[in-house]
Amino acid sequence: MALQTPIFLNNLTKTCWRNFQGDQLNKQLFFAVRSLHKSVTSEALGVSATEEEAMSNRLIKPSEVSDKTKIKTLKEMPGPNTISNLIEFFWKDGFSRIHEIQLEHTQKYGKIFKTRFGPQLVVSIADRDMVAHVLRAEGVTPQRGNMDSWKEYRELRGRSTGLISAEGEQWLKMRSVLRQLIMRPRDVAVFSDDVNQVVDDLIKRVCTLRTQQPDGATVVNINDLFFKYAMEGVAAILYECRLGCLETVVPKNTQDYIAALNLMFSSFKTTMYAGAIPKWLRTLIPKPWEEFCQSWDGLFKFSIVHVDKRLSEINAQLQRGEEVKGGLLTHMLVTREMSTEEIYANVTEMLLAGVDTTSFTLSWACYLLARHPHIQQQIYTEIVKNLKPGAVPTADDVPNLPLIRGLVKETLSRFFPVLPGNGRVTQDDLVVGGYLIPKGTQLALCHYSTSLEEENFADALDFQPDRWIRKDTTDRVDNFGSIPFGYGIRSCIGRRIAELEMHLALTRLIQKFHIRLSPLTPDIKAKTHGLLCPGAPIHLQFVDRELDALSSS
Repeated sequence: MALQTPIFLNNLTKTCWRNFQGDQLNKQLFFAVRSLHKSVTSEALGVSATEEEAMSNRLIKPSEVSDKTKIKTLKEMPGPNTISNLIEFFWKDGFSRIHEIQLEHTQKYGKIFKTRFGPQLVVSIADRDMVAHVLRAEGVTPQRGNMDSWKEYRELRGRSTGLISAEGEQWLKMRSVLRQLIMRPRDVAVFSDDVNQVVDDLIKRVCTLRTQQPDGATVVNINDLFFKYAMEGVAAILYECRLGCLETVVPKNTQDYIAALNLMFSSFKTTMYAGAIPKWLRTLIPKPWEEFCQSWDGLFKFSIVHVDKRLSEINAQLQRGEEVKGGLLTHMLVTREMSTEEIYANVTEMLLAGVDTTSFTLSWACYLLARHPHIQQQIYTEIVKNLKPGAVPTADDVPNLPLIRGLVKETLSRFFPVLPGNGRVTQDDLVVGGYLIPKGTQLALCHYSTSLEEENFADALDFQPDRWIRKDTTDRVDNFGSIPFGYGIRSCIGRRIAELEMHLALTRLIQKFHIRLSPLTPDIKAKTHGLLCPGAPIHLQFVDRELDALSSS
């Protein structure tokens, strides 16, 4: 009887759906029966209470449906028309202003609106509570936004998908393997020494570069330096080796990887929005797709070299009867919970994702510190108070430096989120903001817009790292107005690594230097180039605190 009941309710649900466009009573009955259907089916099929709650959260409860409630369709949703949208992005270079367009469209059309990129319909959501509703309604394997161009390349070259590009069961399998290794702070804390060795080289490089300028203090285009630091740091953890990014002469293979990475982001316009460009156009305009494939070829080639090198070392150790010890890559190669192709794909995608997230955030954080010297002094005072003179901070020290953590959050979460938006594809019919959004609809969660709203953050346009410090146990400043690393099971798996790199680098830079704006640096605006990055080079002065104190006395 338990299995027959869902069949009966399923038939009743279909009947109600046929009359859905009818009177209000039928609408109420549809949602009520559908909810009951899911509940009974859950019991019959052994679905847990947690899973049932996740499913029910996607529905409007019967108590929420009144005579005044009217569920609207996508056809009724406001938004720019297709022609104006294509002009905005392809004629007016809107791809470099995605964050600004978010704000403009939110002001013009409201907090939920639709846009079209050729045949691709996208529903944009710029409201904290609506974003929360979408993310909390996700199932076990949430589907990221349109990654068709990534998948097409992998099929073309016979490559596996990685954690960023994979979906469904394959994604869940890889996620379950990697989350055991790098998701918890205590798991990543073991990499403190590796990261600090890279920070040592970063500081040496700062000292070298500033001697090349007339004032003896300026480092030009600081993001170039932080890019190399981030790449060196991530690679030290992923590949368990150093790449020489911070050396005076960078090795040729590392230079090739950097070139491939730059090519990847330069082809962003025609790949991440490939749905707007028909494939038949590639015969007429082949260069963008060719460059996209060429960049991926370079990224995979680099990873394959380093993975194979470590695999050869492990095999040699085993043949000699030695115990194999190592870090993340060694664990993946020894346990074989993923195939070699899956390991290639995952380290490639993790390095790609980790480098610019860290480098851009460090660039913006130092720029903001230079513009707000009183805040920089507050953070320095906190560091001096909690660390002994000359002490090298580790992951264990970071909890005692709340302003350092607040600095990263205020920079990355609010002012300059590296990803100004996040993508999802609805896996079930979903009602958001009064609109029925069908299964399979592409969503854009507008984090840049929500992070600057006064209703989400008081004094939203003021730079206040201390806003993230909890005043007491009931004080919670984290909310869905700002989620730079995502939320739930599909949140960024490399978050703890990125935070460790940023926390240790910023702490040690502030320990040693006064960070100041160079006269060469204009007022820097952000631009979207795949990610949210500085619109012009940032030039900063790094003045030794000891020398600065002597000159002031």
